[in-house]
Amino acid sequence: MLKIAIAGAGIGGLTAALSLHEKGFDVRVFEAVSRIEPLGVGINVMPHSVAVLYGLGLEDALEEIAIRTRCIEYRTRFGHLIQSDPRNVEAGFEAPQYSIHRGELQLLLLKAVRERLGPDAVETGKEVIQFSQNTDVVTLHFKDGSSFESNLLIGADGLHSNIRKQLHPDEGPLHYEGTMMYRGATKTAKLADGLTMVIAGNHDLKFVTYPISEKARKYGHALTNWVAEIRVDQPRHIEDADWNREGTRDFIAAFEGFTLPDMNIVEIMRETHTVTEFPMVDRDPINFWTDGRVTLMGDAAHPMYPIGANGASQAILDARSLADQLAANPGPGGLKAYEDIRRPLTSRIVLSNRQSGPERVLDIADARVTGPEDKVEDLITLEELEEVAASYRTIAGFHKK
Repeated sequence: MLKIAIAGAGIGGLTAALSLHEKGFDVRVFEAVSRIEPLGVGINVMPHSVAVLYGLGLEDALEEIAIRTRCIEYRTRFGHLIQSDPRNVEAGFEAPQYSIHRGELQLLLLKAVRERLGPDAVETGKEVIQFSQNTDVVTLHFKDGSSFESNLLIGADGLHSNIRKQLHPDEGPLHYEGTMMYRGATKTAKLADGLTMVIAGNHDLKFVTYPISEKARKYGHALTNWVAEIRVDQPRHIEDADWNREGTRDFIAAFEGFTLPDMNIVEIMRETHTVTEFPMVDRDPINFWTDGRVTLMGDAAHPMYPIGANGASQAILDARSLADQLAANPGPGGLKAYEDIRRPLTSRIVLSNRQSGPERVLDIADARVTGPEDKVEDLITLEELEEVAASYRTIAGFHKK
């Protein structure tokens, strides 16, 4: 039986473990941290990626903890509704979009891996710092001095991937967009219908919020995730970017001019216990992921701006494609077939996200709506808005039936 090692027990790595195990492969996952904890805040998983998780038998578990996102509402800073982009099954998608706490999704996947692959399938405290390979075997070399041999190695070790660094040693620094993101999650009263994601503002000053707990919703309140994005003159913490770095709160004053009718965003941010900060960074698409018995996936392969709910979603799609291609061609040829499918697709998304992706409607509206008395429908056509949304659905690969 082909033995496959995965470096990284994030959402992509764990989904890959489940998908590869389903195809009959012997899989081991190695995670750098000594203890996997439910870190982070909210993420969205898009319909085509949710369909992959459903195919792995995780529908009931997701339904118990995640919010079925009804739609994404794009708004001006004055509260005008620019566009409502439905994301549910009723709108014709193969599965719902979920809003969920990143850590809860990771633990859900971890639990499934340990139940199906065995309690020792995921080994923590094992950072892969480099690899070596021959015609038959790839050897993982860990930070603690130990090693492990397998037939294939999947680099799912994230934004600061050591495996990517070995494959592309001269790549250079992260690409910085100029925006700092501040994030948090806090208990609130139910906002609007309790199922909607709201994105308001423009490219330079933007507020995003959505509920992330089905359990909270059933009790009549919400665990509200939010992201505040602001363009800054002096970048901070680029090369050591860490999703869990605690941030300051001096950015909140910039949002005092936002007037959203169904939420007080300044109050939401001020009442959040822990605020983290992270620069909006990605990397240029690279010309190969695969070298012999080694390949990349997820953020290690295609880190992208968190626009359009695509980071975790594309990692999940990587996992499915990887398993399918290796099932058809077990070995380096399967890795290359996977790359040939996924690298062009994800490269287009990386570049589209640099142009704001579906959020481009915010800048269209911001250039034309000058005050609260303006009417969006007098200034922007529905056809213009739908063209942006439809174009991004095509690029990101999620289509209505």
